[in-house]
Amino acid sequence: MHGLRALIGGLLLCTGVPICAETMPEISYPQTRRDPVVETLFGEDIADPYRWLEADVRGAPEVADWVERENAVTEGYLAALAQRERFAKRIRSFMDYERFGLQVKAGGRYFYTRNSGLQNQAQLFVRKGLSGEPRLLLDPNAWAADGATALDAWEPSQKGNYLLYSVQDGGSDWRILRVLDVRTGEPLTDQVRWAKFTGLAWVGEEGFLYSRFPVPQEGAAFQGLNYEQAVYFHRLGTPQERDELVYGTPEHPQYGHVADVTQDGRLALITSHVGTDARYELRVIDLAHRKRDGWNAAALVTGFTDDWKLVEGAGRRLWYVTNRNAPRYRLVSIDLDAAKPEWTQVVAEREDILERAGIVGDQLVLNYMRDAASHAEILALDGSAGRTLSLNGIGTASGFRGRPGDPETFYAFTSFNCPASIYRMDLATGVTAPFAQPKMCYDPGAYVVEQRFFTSKDGTRVPMFVVRSRAVAKAKLPVPTLLYGYGGFDVSLTPGFSSARMAWLEAGGAFALANLRGGGEYGREWHDGGRGANKQNVFDDFIAAGEYLVKEGIAKKDALAIQGGSNGGLLVGAVVNQRSDLFAAAVAQVGVMDMLRFDRFTAGRYWVDDYGHPDREADFKVLRAYSPYHNIREGQAYPAILVTTADTDDRVVPGHSFKYAAALQHADLGDKPRLIRIETRAGHGSGKPTDKAIEEGADILAFVAQWTGLRLPPEATIAHAGTEEGGNAP
Repeated sequence: MHGLRALIGGLLLCTGVPICAETMPEISYPQTRRDPVVETLFGEDIADPYRWLEADVRGAPEVADWVERENAVTEGYLAALAQRERFAKRIRSFMDYERFGLQVKAGGRYFYTRNSGLQNQAQLFVRKGLSGEPRLLLDPNAWAADGATALDAWEPSQKGNYLLYSVQDGGSDWRILRVLDVRTGEPLTDQVRWAKFTGLAWVGEEGFLYSRFPVPQEGAAFQGLNYEQAVYFHRLGTPQERDELVYGTPEHPQYGHVADVTQDGRLALITSHVGTDARYELRVIDLAHRKRDGWNAAALVTGFTDDWKLVEGAGRRLWYVTNRNAPRYRLVSIDLDAAKPEWTQVVAEREDILERAGIVGDQLVLNYMRDAASHAEILALDGSAGRTLSLNGIGTASGFRGRPGDPETFYAFTSFNCPASIYRMDLATGVTAPFAQPKMCYDPGAYVVEQRFFTSKDGTRVPMFVVRSRAVAKAKLPVPTLLYGYGGFDVSLTPGFSSARMAWLEAGGAFALANLRGGGEYGREWHDGGRGANKQNVFDDFIAAGEYLVKEGIAKKDALAIQGGSNGGLLVGAVVNQRSDLFAAAVAQVGVMDMLRFDRFTAGRYWVDDYGHPDREADFKVLRAYSPYHNIREGQAYPAILVTTADTDDRVVPGHSFKYAAALQHADLGDKPRLIRIETRAGHGSGKPTDKAIEEGADILAFVAQWTGLRLPPEATIAHAGTEEGGNAP
C-alpha cells in the first residue's frame, strides 16, 4: 500500500498527547441551574438537581435555552480542532460508493434499495426480472429539505402490485405507514399514524396488519410512556378510523404485539412480548377462515418463557427457531392439522448459536454464529445433511430470504474492512456468485481483522475483534486505539463496516470491538451473565478489554479511547466513573444515564427486563451502585468526555444526557473537557441523513484524536492501494 511507511513513520513520532496535542482554549461551561430536589428512596437521600432538564425541549423554553448555550460551547470547541475538517473529508470519501440493499422478490418483480454514494437517504427501485430496467419507486431525498425524513421498513404485497412502507421523520420512533401502487408508481390515499415498533404484514392484496399505540396526549408524543399496543387490520382505500382491531390485551396494557403473515398467505402469527426479553407468546389466525371466524387468534405458545422466531409456514405447518430447552437455539416444526399438534425437532441445538433460518425453494438455510462471526448451512426440509456455505473470512452474513419454490436467494456479507456485498445463490446447484459489489477507494486487504480472547475479572473468557492496517500491525508498536462495546439486551455485536472507523484506521489508529456479557453472542447464559444483578460483569469485561489492549501493546497506555451508544452509552458512563485512569477519551452516545428514572419515559419501561425495577429495593441497590449520573467521582481526573444526543430521541430521551453532562460540568474532574453535542431533527440513530452522519463522525474522531494524540498523515501520504473492482448490478 503506497505511502504506509511514511504514515507509520509519522505516527510513531506522534502518539502521545504531551507531544502532539495542540493547546486548546480553556472551556467556560454554561451556567446550569441546580434545584434542591431530593428524594428518599429505600432510606437513602437521592439528589437530582437537574431534573428540570428532563422536560421536552419543544415545550420548555429554559431547556431549549440551555441546549442552545451548550451547543454553542461544543460547536466552538469542535470547530477549533485542527483535524476536524480533514476527518470529515476522509469519512465522506470512504462513504462515497454505490451500495445496494438485498433483493426482495414478489410477483416476478425485484425490489431493492440503492444509494449512489452520498445521497442522504437510499432510494427504492423495482425491476421486472433480474435483467429488467430499474425503475425508481421512492426517493426519500425529496421528502424534506434537511434530508431527515427517511424510508424505514417496506414490504411488497405477495403479487408485487403494492408496496407498503413506513416513514420516519426527524429520527423519531413513531412511523407513518403509506402505500404505493407499484404498477403506476402512484401513491394511494391510505395513511396510518401512531405506528411504532411495528411489523408490516400483507393480507393478500386487500390490506395489511400493523401495530400501533393509542394517540398520545397533547405534548406527550416524545416522552410519554408507551402502553396498550395492539394489532390492527387496514383495508386499502379506507380511512384509519375504520381499521379493525385484530388483537390487543387491554387487561394487560404493558403487553406488546406484532403480526407476521406466512409467505403463502394462509396464517397470521401474533407474537406478544412484555419487555425487551426474548420471551414470547404466540397466537395463530387462520386467514382462510377469516370470513367465518373473524380475527380468531388461537393460542399456540403461552407463558412468556422462551424465544420464538418465525421461519416460515406452508399451509398449516409452521417452522420456528427457538431456545426452548435449547439455550443456543434449535429448529422446530408443528403441524396444526395433526390430531394433537406438538412441536417436533428438525435441527438439534449445537455449540454454535442458530441466529435465524429460512425456507427457500425446498431447502432450509440456517444462519449460525460462532464467536460473534457468521456461517451458513443449507439442509433438506427434514433437517438431513446438506452443505456449508463458504463465506469470505471473519464477517457477518444476512438475508437468505425467499419463498418455498424459489430457485434462488440473496444474502449480504460484510466485515470491518469491507462494506456489504450482495451475493446470489442458485439453490439447485449451490453456486454462489457476486451480484452487487461496491467499488472502493482503498484496498481491504491492507487492513487486518483479528479475533482475540481476554480474561475478565472473574475469569470469564471474552472475545474481542481487533482491526488495524497491516503496516500498523507489522510495526508491533502501540497506537491510539478506539474500543467499542454494548453488552446488553441479548444483542450480538458482529463485524460490520463503518466509514468513520475506516478514517480512524487509515490515520494509523486501531479499533477494537469487545463482545461483552449481556449480549447474545453465546446464547441465554451469556445474556443472563450481564444483566440485572450481574450488570457489573459487563463493566468488568469492558475494563478488562481495555487493560488487555494496553498490556498486549495494541493500545498506547495514555491513548485508549472508548465509545458506546444507548445501552453502550450507559456502559461508557459507568466505566469512566469506575476506572477514569484507564482512558484518555470517552464518547457516550444517546446513553441511559439516570438508572433510577429510566422507566418513566417512552420505551424505558421495557428495559426492566435487563436492568431491573428501580422501585424494588434489591434492584434499586444494584442500579444505584453504577448509575452514571449518580456516581460521578468528584476530585478524580476524568478523561476527555463527549456526550452526544438528539432532540427527537424518543427511545432514550435526551434528558438522560442533559442531566449527566450538567453533572459532569459541575464536578471537579480535572482539566479535560466534558462536552455535550445535541443534534436537532435527529433521534436515536436510525434514519440519520448522510450529511449529519458525516458531521457527527468527524466531530467524534477529531475529539478522540485530540486526546489520544492520533494525527492524520499529510494528504500526500494518504494511500489508496487501488479499487476493489466488482459488478455494479443490479
